[in-house]
Amino acid sequence: MTTSASVPAGSEGAINRRGTVTDRLAEANQQYAAAFSDPGMDARPVLQVAVVACMDARLDLHAALGLELGDCHTIRNAGGVVTDDVIRSLTISQRALGTRSVVLIHHTNCGLESITEEFRHELEMEVGQRPAWAVEAFRDVDQDVRQSMQRVRTSPFLLHTDDVRGFVFDVRTGRLREIDPA
Repeated sequence: MTTSASVPAGSEGAINRRGTVTDRLAEANQQYAAAFSDPGMDARPVLQVAVVACMDARLDLHAALGLELGDCHTIRNAGGVVTDDVIRSLTISQRALGTRSVVLIHHTNCGLESITEEFRHELEMEVGQRPAWAVEAFRDVDQDVRQSMQRVRTSPFLLHTDDVRGFVFDVRTGRLREIDPA
């Protein structure tokens, strides 16, 4: 698998000659689809688990967790923070698609540690409208994992809140460190 981190230096010209990055992705899909065969899977994850994680491009969740296609639902956003929309996705995952466990993964060196809620104010000044969403910035990744676990455990919409565990992924070592919810 080629990632942007492994694309050789100077390849920007190759992308420009072939079009935009989106053009390159669409072309890659054509090649993928040519060799694709329907795996005959159901939308229900085999392991009955939903993983909530940061959108950071350094996290290869399937590889890091030993997962295969169809094993889990993956919900990603900035910071891996449990927001109302994450609760919406988890509720659908549990109630309509049978998941029972929730794994939360934040990571070291997260971009949300370097910004503040002032980001919303700056956006408002730039575009003339304040975002309806919170940035959910944090300074202590362990505490933010605890807060996210608490949000899942106390949601009235979720059926299964007894198997909720949180971790911090170290982007330098690839190791997960479990966070005590207390």
